[in-house]
This record gives sequence, structure tokens and C-alpha cells, in this order.
Amino acid sequence: MSPCTTDFVTHDGALTDRFVDYYVARAAGGVGLIILEDTTIGPRYSHNTLRLDDDKLIPAWGKFISAVHAHGAKIMPQLMHPVYNARSMINDGQQPVAASAIPARMSRELPRELSVEEIEHLVERMTEDALRAKKVGCDGVFLHCAHKHHLLGSFLSPLSNKRTDEFGGDIHGRMKLALDVIRSIRAATGPDFPILIRISGDELEPGGRTLLESQYIAPLFVKAGVNAIQLTVGSLEDGAFNTTPPMGTPFGPNRVYSKAIKDVVDVPVICGTRITSPDVAEDILATGKADAVAMGRALISDPAFANKAAEGRADDIIPCWGCLHCLVQTFKSNRGIECSINPTVGIEAAAILTNVAVPKKILIAGGGPAGLEAARIAAERGHQVTLMEKDSKLGGQLIPASIAPMKQEIVILTKHLASQAKKAGVEIVLNEEVTAETVRTLQPDVVIDATGGVPFIPSVAGLDNDNVVRAWDVLNGVVTTGRNVVVIGGGQTGCEVADFLAHPVQDMTPYGTNVTLLQRAPNIALQELSSFRSTLVQRMLRKGVKIIAGAEALEFSDNAVRYVTDGEEHVITGVDTIVVGTGTTANLALSEALNDSGIAVHKIGDVNAPRQVAEAVREAAELARRI
Repeated sequence: MSPCTTDFVTHDGALTDRFVDYYVARAAGGVGLIILEDTTIGPRYSHNTLRLDDDKLIPAWGKFISAVHAHGAKIMPQLMHPVYNARSMINDGQQPVAASAIPARMSRELPRELSVEEIEHLVERMTEDALRAKKVGCDGVFLHCAHKHHLLGSFLSPLSNKRTDEFGGDIHGRMKLALDVIRSIRAATGPDFPILIRISGDELEPGGRTLLESQYIAPLFVKAGVNAIQLTVGSLEDGAFNTTPPMGTPFGPNRVYSKAIKDVVDVPVICGTRITSPDVAEDILATGKADAVAMGRALISDPAFANKAAEGRADDIIPCWGCLHCLVQTFKSNRGIECSINPTVGIEAAAILTNVAVPKKILIAGGGPAGLEAARIAAERGHQVTLMEKDSKLGGQLIPASIAPMKQEIVILTKHLASQAKKAGVEIVLNEEVTAETVRTLQPDVVIDATGGVPFIPSVAGLDNDNVVRAWDVLNGVVTTGRNVVVIGGGQTGCEVADFLAHPVQDMTPYGTNVTLLQRAPNIALQELSSFRSTLVQRMLRKGVKIIAGAEALEFSDNAVRYVTDGEEHVITGVDTIVVGTGTTANLALSEALNDSGIAVHKIGDVNAPRQVAEAVREAAELARRI
């Protein structure tokens, strides 16, 4: 298991029951080696960063390690110092430090350059934590030396290390700190305590480290005492596109780099990143690209991934669809890590399903993610569940969402949700809309309204013209468009339909589609905070989509759109089709129709308010567990 920050420890870095339950669930799920999240020897990296730098923490760590070992798994902390990633706002105003006084692009805070004496002290601190890890029963330590990130990785990169002393300059100076740490830990812990290290095979950033340099570094790390190497690529300052690539990107992209390092060292090489299925993992091993595979997000979405794979139950694995909610949510709030499709993350103990004493007859309206999740859990608990979907397919808004470029993995998620509901015994009825009459006829004990949202329609003159269509209808294949299109709305829906319609290459082909996007806000795709936004915007720009932000549509006509920006009116002429993609609003029709029915009606998902898949699924699970 690759290290992934949970934020489940206390603000002082002490273990909590929530933290223990989370990792024990992955150990019980068949993981062989768990690499814990960032374990700091210095200031905090996230709101609540794990620590092992005080003897008073040893008793809790000892119990935790024993609980993991009870399931046959091994475990190591990832030792690090966040340097310029230690934002002052979560470290009591303390100024960050770094190899050189170069601010991190994300925080823009200016760090103070470390002195040689401070660097030597950090080597001692990291060695002390390694000794403490051995004392509490850990099976080794893992050193973060990648992504131009944290202490060792930032010293190793020429982009962040501009020092002219013995810790900077050429590759030998830049790698001195990492070598000092490895040698110090090896001398202190003895020959039989494993040291693993994570390095970027290539930083994939202009002026950054290359694969050739990594092939030179890796054998020197091994000679100093490293027992295995995990390969990754990229720099966190590229928007995390390469370090945690989003959906639509290649699976197991680092296999080329792991093979290149495997060719020059005689210790095990581990390949990680975007390994989301047993097939991908087996292919990497079978083709000799690595000696082991590491998974992070895949084990967040399903802690039992390994056991299900070993049992031949790959279809039952909760799929990681690369949405990056886990990464974004952890750093956006202090609620801790979440998964958009596995609502039990962080509540593993409380989420164990119990059978109901008195089964109820439950009718669920809507076959989107919220309806399917509620149906599955309710049926597994023993209720008699019928789910009705007015369309011919299950999935709800996941269906048009999967049509946009790079979003095809949503189909895997939709298929999984539907198959798990069917396996649980849910009766699924398609092409049947739930109405007040349906409820009177079936007489259920409980109705769950999961009918989702409907397109939000702005108040613009000319909205009823024949050339005005809805974004959902375009993505669902209900309508087609002309070659000169104006998309209204620069949120997720508007951007994705623009991406879908624009010609793949802006080569001025006479058969291509020219797209102009009007966004009322001063920027586009503001709700998408992951690296998926970067790829989406880059594609639109590459395809020649004309983006006009801060623009409010005033009037649609047969071949033009009138809009205002900065108080000045403009007109786009020669328009064939106007696509309205301004988001969704709650669909309250069914709930309002059942107000006086006398039957318990619960609303989940977009019926309450437009929301992300994660919120809808979590609401559905919480409701189904308590009915």
C-alpha cells in the first residue's frame, strides 16, 4: 500500500481509533506491506500529520503495529520533513525552511534556507525516528525522496536546490543529504532492518531530474543501505498530474521507469501509480517491469482489493475511477480522507452492516449512484427493495458524464454499482417512472427519492429557439449540433460538453466544430480542484475552444448570441447551435407529489441539492444503514 495522507491522527500527530481502524481494515483485506502516510520529523504537512518523534507515542504505536501484524501484514512509516510544504497557516505561523529560499508554487510562501548545522540535525532526527520505528515493532522504514517534494526529494532536485556548499551543486552534492540519512539509519538500526526509498524516475519538468540521472543515483542508494526502491515520476508542482494522474490517463504508467531502474540495481523494485485492477498489476509483474506493485487510491476505494483478487472476485472490487476526491478532500478540509464511491472510509468500524429485525418494503425512485448504493445496502441488510428507473439504463447523471473525453472510467463505476445492487437481491425495474400513483399501488413502507437533478435553465431571451439545446441532450445522444457552437456555462458540465464537441486537433479542418464557451464567473471549472481540471483546460485550449470568462448571456437568436462583459455588449454571429450547460437544480417533483401520502419519504443525492458523487453516495449509505 502506497502512502496516502489520511488526516486521521490528532493535531499533535498521535494515533486515533479512526486511524487504527482504517489501516487494520487494509491489513485484513490482504495487503502485504503497508507504507504509512507522511510521518514528520518536523512541522505539519497537512492539518493533522502523523508523528513518531516522542517516546510517549510508543505505547499507542506498539498496539497499532500488533493489530496490523495480527492479519499477516508488514508495516513501515514514511519518514519525511515537509520543508517548504509546511505552510505557516497550519504550523502556528512558523516560516517554512528549505534547501534554498525558493517558494513553493502552490503556497507561494518564502522559505528560509537551512544552515549546514540544521541539516545535520535533521539527519539525527530522522535516524532517531527510524530507531523508534524499530523499537515499536515496525518492519522497516520508508524514505520519501521523490516529486521535488519534502526534505530529501527537494534537496535532490536541481529545480529546488541551488546551494553552493557540500549539499548542493552537481548530483553528488544534491544527493549527499539522502545518502547521509540512509547511512546513518543503517548504522543505527543494523543490517537486518529494511530501508525502502521512493524516488522519481523522471521529474518530467523542464530543468528537473531525468531518468538517466535516476539510473545513476539508484545503485548509490543501494550501496549506502537501501533494500528496495519504489518508482514514481513527476513533481507535485505540475498540478500533481504525473504523481497522481486522474481518470482517463494510462494505467500503470510508471512501468517503463521501474524497468529502467530494475536494470541497474540488484534489489527489489516496486512500481506504483494508477494500478487499479488485478490485471494491470499482474501484467507489470509478468512482463518483468517490477518485482512488486504498490497501490494507493485502489486500496482506499476497496480495502479488500487483495483478498478479492486472490479469490477470483475481481468483479466485486470497488473500482477506483481516478476522480481524485480522496486527494483533494484531504487537503481541502480537516475532515480527513474520503472516497467518492466507498462511504466507509474513515468509519470502518461503525459501517459494518447489521441485519434488520423486521424487513421493510422499500421503493427507490432513481437508478443513479445514490439510488443504487441505497438499494444495495438496504437489500444486504434484509429489506425487500425495488428500484425503479424511468430511463432504459441505470446510472443517472453518470451516463452523460461518461461521454466526455477522459471520463470513460465512469462506465466501470456505473457497471459496478448496478451489478452489486443486483447481487444483493434488489428488484430493478427500468423504463418505469415512480409517481404518486405508483406508490399508492405498491404501498411500500418507505420511499427513497433518488431522482437526482434536472438541468438548471438560466433566464435568457430566446431560450426557446430551435437552435438552443441542453448539454445533457448533447452528451446523451438525443441531439446533434452544427459546426459553430456557443456553450453557455463554464462549470464542469459546460467545459466537458465543449471538450466533447471541439475537434480533437485545431487544424482548421472544414469539417471540424468551432466552439466558444461563455462563463459568467471570472474563471472556468472552479469546482474541479484536482489535476483533472488542468488536463481539461489544456485540452480545450489545444483544441482551439475560445473561452470568454466574466461574460453574461443576454439574448439568443437564430444565428447569434448577445452577451455583456465588463459592461460592454458583444455579439457572436454565425452561430449554428447554442448549448446550455449551466449545471443542475434539484428535482422535487416526486417528493412534492408524496407530501400528503402518509408514507415515509427520504431524499438523497441531488434531490436535496446539486452535489458531487461522494456526497450523494455517503447520504445514501447513511440512510440505508439506519432504516
